[in-house]
Amino acid sequence: MAIRTTIPLLNILWQLLLLLLLPFHHNLANAAGGKWQLLMSNIGISAMHMQLLNNDRVIMYDRTDFGASNISLPNGRCRNNPNDLALKVDCTAHSVEYDVSTNSVRPLVVQTDVWCSSGSVNADGSLVQTGGFNDGERMVRVVKPCSTCDWQEMGSNLIQSRWYSTNHILPDGKQIIIGGRKAFNYEFYPKTASTNNVFSLPFLQQTNNPREENNLFPFVFLNVDGNLFIFANDRAILLDYRTNTVVKTYPQIPGGDPRNYPSTGSAVLLPLKNLQARTVQAEVLVCGGAPRGSYPKADKGEFIGALNTCGRITITDPNPQWTMETMPLARTMGDMVILPNGNVLIINGAAAGTAGWQIARKPVLSPVIYRPNNPFGSRFEVQNPNDIPRMYHSTAVLLRDGRVLVGGSNPNEFYNFTRVLFPTELSLEAFSPSYLDPKSANLRPQIISPASHHKTKYGKSVNIRFTVSGLLNTDLVKVTMVAPGFNTHSNTMNQRMLVLSSGKVRRIGKSSYQINLIFPNSGKLAPPGYYMLFVVHQEIPSEGIWVKIQ
Repeated sequence: MAIRTTIPLLNILWQLLLLLLLPFHHNLANAAGGKWQLLMSNIGISAMHMQLLNNDRVIMYDRTDFGASNISLPNGRCRNNPNDLALKVDCTAHSVEYDVSTNSVRPLVVQTDVWCSSGSVNADGSLVQTGGFNDGERMVRVVKPCSTCDWQEMGSNLIQSRWYSTNHILPDGKQIIIGGRKAFNYEFYPKTASTNNVFSLPFLQQTNNPREENNLFPFVFLNVDGNLFIFANDRAILLDYRTNTVVKTYPQIPGGDPRNYPSTGSAVLLPLKNLQARTVQAEVLVCGGAPRGSYPKADKGEFIGALNTCGRITITDPNPQWTMETMPLARTMGDMVILPNGNVLIINGAAAGTAGWQIARKPVLSPVIYRPNNPFGSRFEVQNPNDIPRMYHSTAVLLRDGRVLVGGSNPNEFYNFTRVLFPTELSLEAFSPSYLDPKSANLRPQIISPASHHKTKYGKSVNIRFTVSGLLNTDLVKVTMVAPGFNTHSNTMNQRMLVLSSGKVRRIGKSSYQINLIFPNSGKLAPPGYYMLFVVHQEIPSEGIWVKIQ
């Protein structure tokens, strides 16, 4: 594996120049915590897309029509593609596998263009990736979680071209692919006799602005009733995808400003709790974006300030209404990551402009923690800043050890590192929230059993054994289960957290304890597949273990 090096001195000088010239809008006075760590200065590609697999390796890729990357394919291998728009013969990789345990990358071979594509992890743990650009727009590709696996091209198995679409795993394990550029419909993968078709979704056309293209990568969440909450631009619906029926139309988010690409806000389904109750409440949080008209203005060199608001809505309410909150930092192109304790990390992004090639300004370097259980008005907390701008095409995913992996940003044609305002970013970082501070070590649980990759079925119970070296407060213990999401363009598809129903904590040794928990009873609550399970004590999570629910 050959990696061509960038010039570190130039990068350092560039960062110093940015610090002098650009207002970064981070509030150091209110910074509460968190720690940044540079993992690798050059992974060879710009991590535009990112997915954690259950072998603790992260699949990343950018695009094939970008010229030669900074990492060579092994053993003199080359990709020969007469349809490629940049290089017909390319001996560099455009996808890598990052090994968390060894902090190393392995080049992967992807044949057709995966630019601005989507994906979901199958119930068997494989990443099923769909669509892209050019010769990749109808392709399906799969990569399995193993140390020697590579991309498998499954062929043109999509009926509609899918570029900037959104995927979600359904309760039966199938994948739905929604929207995309000029694609006002949805389809399923794999195909069956009843789903070998595209299904019209006029809502996507109604929320589309051809001049601004403001409903790409729509936000999609599986509601607890099995229907899909779909948010596009400034509105949302609840779709029964089985009958192609809109069963609920939600009110417009106050302000009416767009929140999807290229205005590019972000969204999460907040943690699901009380899973044994007759009715389970589900809430969605949508944050950031850019005012209407920002994209064409940015394209002409006028950079409008980003939105500083979040909208929160209980999507299961009979009469749902938006509650608006003000973030401490305005942000477009931010990523929202659900942490193991149920808080939400808002990270990456810019304070002006929009998504697109070099049309954002004022990088926002400070993450923000959002605490959904805090009283209104006291939910946001600014964290310590990093020094690498992470704007267009940046990514962030949660790791099993509780850190957040951050990569990508500002790709330029032919991986340009000079003579551009924001050079292509090939580095990889980790953000460690304050719960990983060493001073909390005596409060941090450690799971003893079951072993990682425990398999279970819906509605089953299991005893979790764990240790805590310090004093345990049994009233402040909970167990959470997090589905790792597919992250691109500030949209983390399939990200989902459940706070599992559990009994009382029992002491079984000097510093060891046991808690009995019940897994969700339905794929409507937790689609089948792999999740990270954490024991959380006083908001401090253990390292997770992998569990598979089926």
